[in-house]
Amino acid sequence: MWINGVARDARNDEVIERETPAAKGVVTIAPRGTAEDAEDAIAAAEAQFLSGEWAESYGGDKAKILAGVAACIRRDAEELAYLETLETGKPLKASLGEVEGSADLWEYASGLAPTLHGDSYSNLGPDRMGMILRQPIGVVSIITPWNFPLLIASERIPFALAAGCSTVVKPSEFTSATTLRLGEYLKECGLPDGACNIVSGHGHDIGQVMIEHPSVRMVSFTGSPRVGKIVMHAAAETTKKLSLELGGKSPSVVFADCDMEAAIDGVLKGSNFNAGQCCIAGSRLIVEDKIADQFLEKLIVRAQDLKVGDPFDPQTAIGAIVNEAQFDQIDRYVSAARDSGASILMGGEGDTSNGLFYQPTIIANAPSDSPIAQEEIFGPVLSVFRFKTIQEAIKLANSTNFGLAAYIWTNDLNTALSCGRRIEGGRVWVNAALQGIPEMPLGGYRGSGIGRETGRFGVDEYCEMKSLQINHMPQAERWVTTG
Repeated sequence: MWINGVARDARNDEVIERETPAAKGVVTIAPRGTAEDAEDAIAAAEAQFLSGEWAESYGGDKAKILAGVAACIRRDAEELAYLETLETGKPLKASLGEVEGSADLWEYASGLAPTLHGDSYSNLGPDRMGMILRQPIGVVSIITPWNFPLLIASERIPFALAAGCSTVVKPSEFTSATTLRLGEYLKECGLPDGACNIVSGHGHDIGQVMIEHPSVRMVSFTGSPRVGKIVMHAAAETTKKLSLELGGKSPSVVFADCDMEAAIDGVLKGSNFNAGQCCIAGSRLIVEDKIADQFLEKLIVRAQDLKVGDPFDPQTAIGAIVNEAQFDQIDRYVSAARDSGASILMGGEGDTSNGLFYQPTIIANAPSDSPIAQEEIFGPVLSVFRFKTIQEAIKLANSTNFGLAAYIWTNDLNTALSCGRRIEGGRVWVNAALQGIPEMPLGGYRGSGIGRETGRFGVDEYCEMKSLQINHMPQAERWVTTG
C-alpha cells in the first residue's frame, strides 16, 4: 500500500490472496488493510492538504506529474494489462485497451491542471468588484470497483489531483494490483507525499472509515446501487459531498432504418463486453417490431461465433465472471426468467469446470416489469423487447429506475436527436457502443447515481466555488449611525 509516500504492508501483516477466475490458483497477493491503516492514510492526506504543498502548487507543475503517470502507464502497458487479465479474467486485448484508455485520462487531466480558473465581475459598481474562486474541496475518498480497476481509478484520481485535492483510494479487494502500481508511478513522478494514498483491503475493514471520517470532505464511489445507498446514509452524518456512479440497465434502441450489420455488432458488444460486467452494458434490446424477427435471427447467428474461455487466447471475446457470487447471481436471474415463462433464445448456461464462464444469453418474452428487465444482472445476458413507435421506444428506454447510458441505432437524424434528448442517461451513443473518451463526462440519472466524472466537468466535482466580494473605496453610508 502507499501511505504518505511510503510503501507498506497492513498493520496486522494480513494479506488478500486473489485467485484468477479464469483458471485455478493464486495470481496476486495484496495487503489487507485495517481501519487503522485507513486512518493513517486520511491523516496523511489531511496534513498534505493543510500544508498547501500540493493544493496551492503551480498548475503547470501538477500537469507534469500527471502527464508523467500517463507515460509510466504506457511504458508498462503490457505488464499492467497482464495483471488486469489475471485478476479480472477479461480478455487480454480488452485489458490492453483499458490500460491505453487509462493513460489517455491521466494525460487529459494533466492538461486541465494549468487551465483551472475562476471568474471576475467588474460591473458591480464603482466601489466594488467580485471574483469567483475555484478551490479544491479537500480530502477525497475514492472507492473503485473490480470490473475496470485501472480505468475507473483513472477516471477519478487524476481529476481530483488536478483540482488540488488530496486523496485516499481503495480499490476492490478482487483487483488491487494495477491501482497499487499507480502509487509507484506517482512516487516516481514526484507527487508530494500524502497527496495520493492507496489502501487495499475489504470494504468492511476500511471503506466505512473512508466514508465516515470527519476529515474527509468528499466521497467518490463506484459500485452497486445497494452499497451506494449505504454510502449516502453514512456520508450524511458529516454532510459530505458525493459523486456516485451506480448501476445501469442500459437500452440499445434499434430502429428499422439502421445499418443492421453495424447495429448487430454494437448490440453484441454492448451486452457482452467484459462478460457483461459493465455498468453501462446494453443489457436491454429494444427493437422496432417490423425488423425484430430478422434482427434477432442474425443476432443469434453472430452471437454463436463469440468465443468464451481463456482470456489469453487472442480469439476469445468473453472471458471469466469475476467470482462465484457473481456467477451464481447471473444464473439465478436466468433461471428465474426461464421459470416465469420467458424464452431463452440462446445460452442460459455456465461452465465452472475450469474457471467461471457464462455463455452469451438472449432472453425474449419477459414482462417489462420483471427482474430480468428491470434489475442489473452484471453478466452476458440480453433481454429483448419490441416497439412500434418512437414514443413507445422512448417510454421503454426510460422504464427502469436506472439512467446511466443508452445506445440508439438509426440513420434518421430526427429520430437520433429526439431519442438522444428524451432518453434519460448520462451517456447516450448514436450508432456506436462503449466508446469512451476523456473529453466527455460520465454519470447517471435517478438510481444510477449523482455527479459527473471526467471531461472538464470532472475537475469541477472536486472543487468548491467561492464568491469573493471586495469593496475597494471608502463607504459613505453606515448601517449604524451616531447621534
